Amino acid sequence: MEERLKKPGDHVVLLVGGVGGAKLALGLARVLPPGSLTIIVNTGDDFNHLGLHISPDVDTVMYTLSNLVNPKTGWGLNDDSLHAMRMVRRYGGPDWFSLGDKDLGTHLMRTQLLSEGLTLTEVTGKLCSALGVEHPLLPMSDDPVRTVLDTDQGTLNFQEYFVRERWQPVARDIRFEGSEKATPSEAVLAALEQASMIVIGPSNPFLSIDPILSVPGIRERIESASVPRVAISPIIAGKAVKGPTAKMMAEMGIDVSPVGVIDHYRNLLDGIILDEADGTLRDKIESIGMHTSAQQILMETQNDKIRLAVTLLHWVEENLS
Repeated sequence: MEERLKKPGDHVVLLVGGVGGAKLALGLARVLPPGSLTIIVNTGDDFNHLGLHISPDVDTVMYTLSNLVNPKTGWGLNDDSLHAMRMVRRYGGPDWFSLGDKDLGTHLMRTQLLSEGLTLTEVTGKLCSALGVEHPLLPMSDDPVRTVLDTDQGTLNFQEYFVRERWQPVARDIRFEGSEKATPSEAVLAALEQASMIVIGPSNPFLSIDPILSVPGIRERIESASVPRVAISPIIAGKAVKGPTAKMMAEMGIDVSPVGVIDHYRNLLDGIILDEADGTLRDKIESIGMHTSAQQILMETQNDKIRLAVTLLHWVEENLS
């Protein structure tokens, strides 16, 4: 498969956000040569904290691809410390969003480079290059788009909902402020134009993928793409591996299964890979014209990530190309 994807024109584009998407990104990065994979990352959860520009999903993917991520959490840097945050707490400052000491270096550099006039795409490229990330990691837009949730506890910015409140409020509506004025970067548009396969990772559809799709031009290009468009289900046997995906689906009256995921992504997919635990849904899904495969999609080890990436690529080649 790696040899096949070395041919001119072969180019996988992956849309992700968060830990699950980062795991698939790592698997694909391990089996695809440089130039054959571009990762488009959610920035709807970016925010300013303690005067710094924080890009949590970008950093999660970047740290994962550079083998620096904390293996216990799936985010943050391994072997980091919290001395700076302890001082923030001592001064009475906001410590509900914890920043590790080494992690602070990333946010300091990002904020400084942005203040010098570089775009978020350019800054991300510089940081990734310094960490040895070989595949392009692209923010969904250089313009600010902010995920805001209307909940039973009022209106909450994404990080307030997700981190401060530990995603316990009931989500009633989600909007992406600034999306109507945002544009995809030239790099994002070029990647989608050159794609030979578009993959939606096992990320939260509402909080990780929808912000990307909210940027004018991205959804439209995926809908009209003539290349295979596939997803890895973020739901296994009615549950999310991590985070609030299943909880949010239930709150919004969506079937908590891969069928609900497909309905949410309507017009964007040609196929989906389910977990073996949901194999009984294959006939129902295929009856609506959607290609499916039931595999072990839980990614606990690096071998799991590589195995799923290889399975995905072979399955698309054999069934959708």
